[in-house]
Amino acid sequence: MATKHVYSYGAGKAEAKGKELSKDFLGGKGIGLMEMTSIGLPVPAGFTVSIPTCAEYYALGRKFPKGLDKEVADAVKKLEKTTGKKLGDAKDPLLVSVRSGAARSMPGMLETILNLGLNDVSVEGLAKVTGNPRFAYDSYRRFIQMYSTTAMGLSKEPMEEMLHKMKHDAGVKLDTELSAEQLKTLCGQFKAFYAEKKGAPFPQDPTEQLWGAIAAVFGSWEAEKSVTYRRVEKITDLVGTAVNIVQMVFGNKGDNSGTGVCFTRDPNSGANEFYGDCLINAQGEDVVAGIRTPMKLIELETKLPKAYKQLCQVRKTLEAYYKEMQDLEFTIEDEKLYMLQCRTGKRLPQAAFKIAVDMVKEKLITKEQAISRITPEQIEGVFYPIIDAKTVGPAKLKELLIGKGIDAVPGAAAGTVIFTAAEAETLAAAGKKVILVRKETSPEDVGGMHAAQGILTATGGKTSHAAVVARGWGKCCIVGAESINIDYTAKTMTVGGKVIKQGDEITLNGTTGEFFLTSLPLKKPEQSAEFFALLKWCDEIRSINVRTNADTPYDAVKAVELGAEGIGLCRTEHMFFDTEERRLAIQEMIVAENLDTRKKALAKLLPMQRGDFEGIFTAMNNKPVTIRLIDPPLHEFTPKDDAGVAKLAAITGLSAAQIVHRCEQLHESNPMLGHRGCRLCITYPEILDMQVTAIIEAAINVAKKGVKVLPEIMIPLTIDKKEFKILKTQAVAIADKLIATSGVKNLVKYMVGTMIEIPRAALLADQIAEEAEFFSCGTNDLTQMTLGLSRDDAGRFLPDYVMSEKDGGKAIFGDDPFQSLDQSGVGMLVKMAIEKGRQTRPGLKVGICGEHGGESKSVKFCVRAGMNYVSCSPYRVPIARLAAAQAVVEDAGKKPAKKVVAKKPAKPAKKLKAAKAR
Repeated sequence: MATKHVYSYGAGKAEAKGKELSKDFLGGKGIGLMEMTSIGLPVPAGFTVSIPTCAEYYALGRKFPKGLDKEVADAVKKLEKTTGKKLGDAKDPLLVSVRSGAARSMPGMLETILNLGLNDVSVEGLAKVTGNPRFAYDSYRRFIQMYSTTAMGLSKEPMEEMLHKMKHDAGVKLDTELSAEQLKTLCGQFKAFYAEKKGAPFPQDPTEQLWGAIAAVFGSWEAEKSVTYRRVEKITDLVGTAVNIVQMVFGNKGDNSGTGVCFTRDPNSGANEFYGDCLINAQGEDVVAGIRTPMKLIELETKLPKAYKQLCQVRKTLEAYYKEMQDLEFTIEDEKLYMLQCRTGKRLPQAAFKIAVDMVKEKLITKEQAISRITPEQIEGVFYPIIDAKTVGPAKLKELLIGKGIDAVPGAAAGTVIFTAAEAETLAAAGKKVILVRKETSPEDVGGMHAAQGILTATGGKTSHAAVVARGWGKCCIVGAESINIDYTAKTMTVGGKVIKQGDEITLNGTTGEFFLTSLPLKKPEQSAEFFALLKWCDEIRSINVRTNADTPYDAVKAVELGAEGIGLCRTEHMFFDTEERRLAIQEMIVAENLDTRKKALAKLLPMQRGDFEGIFTAMNNKPVTIRLIDPPLHEFTPKDDAGVAKLAAITGLSAAQIVHRCEQLHESNPMLGHRGCRLCITYPEILDMQVTAIIEAAINVAKKGVKVLPEIMIPLTIDKKEFKILKTQAVAIADKLIATSGVKNLVKYMVGTMIEIPRAALLADQIAEEAEFFSCGTNDLTQMTLGLSRDDAGRFLPDYVMSEKDGGKAIFGDDPFQSLDQSGVGMLVKMAIEKGRQTRPGLKVGICGEHGGESKSVKFCVRAGMNYVSCSPYRVPIARLAAAQAVVEDAGKKPAKKVVAKKPAKPAKKLKAAKAR
């Protein structure tokens, strides 16, 4: 059976049935027209050329498939029969629009041609049959211009200049004020321009016009702007566009006609109010192009009340049918309404929550459907400050734009440019708003990063240090801005020929990666009642817990506000950078030349760490807290300049040369695979002694005050059971001794577990689980080590691996593996660790604490892999809550009775009891 390419509709009937009624097959516009036709709405008749036909067109080297010409000719005949008119008829011509229609909305990216079928003869027939020559020649000049620029590639500007001159010579401002004769003259000028540029007269044969228009729409799929849009929107799964040929209806016939675009609900607020713009005596592109200032939709009620009443009824019908907010296009011809398009309407993040919750209350959709409609991007958009673009104005924004980097953390920030973390801290403490600008950041910059309003770096990717840390705070961040040249000595950065000095003001737009000269006004969205209501529904449905990565009481409190059920990763080393006193104490320990000196330095850190843990335990009352012992290599803590060396020399009594020598000794060629994590505690067990003491003493102190503590001590970078057992035995001995003499023995229960972040640990998970009481999958390092990629350096070439072949990449990965978990590779190791660990210890608690714990697809993987929890940055907690619920909805479609229980293997190896807190 031959492939069918064309599907007709009209007079209440549509040819497409079953699987053919798919957006991937007939496009959003085509499906909308056919469904509106089938449910009895006023839709002009027409036909749709399918999306697979477009893909075939490109596969054939931009040639139409065999048999398409006959199908289109037959469809034209059906359309002529339905309308009672003929294409190109001299007396009463059928005119059509030729419009694109991809599976997903690509506003303005694909082409449209209106009024096709007009020529020098049929325009006269249209003028006579309507008794409106002005309307006829207005339609003809529009068609000539659109066909010339869209189908034949001529420049639009010369024709716009001709129109402008015509209005100027006639002494009028609006197109609608030109007379029929003036428009007829303009048509002649347009045709002469076409003939001059193309070397042939403007096409008069309607069939030739039609095929030229179909080719133009197909061709627009690969136009630069379309390709760029798909790349930016990460649309990689579409193969082409449909073409919709529809009987023209005319909004430009006079004051009883018009056109408009509307939404069944307010797309900005989500309010259940009819929202839109319209124009009297105009065609559709006039509204979109902004040629004339439109009037509000409500004004149509007084201008054309009959049509407005029809439109209100259509609004109700379509919302009831689609159970979703709709974006509609309509035309009114002689006070009769025609619907030209319906599609799911785009909306602002806050509006998305209100619409979803309101529709549940209205019993249009279920809670599960409401949850499925929210995207991670909409959750992010609810939190981050944004540039008040309305106040600034688009022209001013364009003028002030100075550069662009990688959009690491959405939102906006404005402030004074500062190039060092120390100065950022000082100025912020004095009440100044600062933007920290660095070539790259390191853990030593954490204080300044936290103090800054936003962060801009010249290098790095979305999972670089700056991005990961900033994301944890919900702080606007742009990385990889390679166009900026930073001179730390001069305290300047140069970008685009402009020199920005320290003290100058800039504004960052972390959502787009753009940065602007001067401080622009910002506005911060507030979370609505609907936002909290929908996330509560997510909590009722999801089968996995959601924790947070938090290092301070402030982060912990914020995370709990956002729904965190515990801490899955508390990084103890971040606490060492909070103040100069702490930095010097850890540095004193590092340069110590013997055990006694090292212990003295650690004794200074002990009360600081204990105080930090007391604050965190109090903030997380009755919630589990997983505390990772020191992880980074020691060289990250050493002083980086002469001033830092001098300060350390002053408190240690060592010479500057001795300190520099010690720092040089700590240098490693590959520190990520070097002396870090549990290896530090194997070499320096006194570090573990201090940290475990601080954790348990803090737990005892707050327990005495009535706080319920659930500490989980996590040993990082484990590669072997014996290695872990040595450190666990040491930790348990310290903890048990402290608890035994505390007087609150029954109030402090703890566990000791490990991170699975090295492939060998995943492979030997059954052995490690003999000792480890819980696993936490550290997928940041596990990804690096499995793929052999550095997350800080891979940003330079990963786009070649991720970008589609059409965009110049190789499409080796579907996503950046540092942003979305590599499920087929790294994911296999994660599953292996879970399965092997539970073979030994059924009921083993397993979570994830890498950045993937807050990425939607990765969270869904964790649910399906049988994890007990995910842990992520505080501001990603709502995203994790949403994704966890969506996984349940997608997989089961029903609410589970209780939280997920770890699966028991059919044939366990060596069984141990599930760990219980001591």
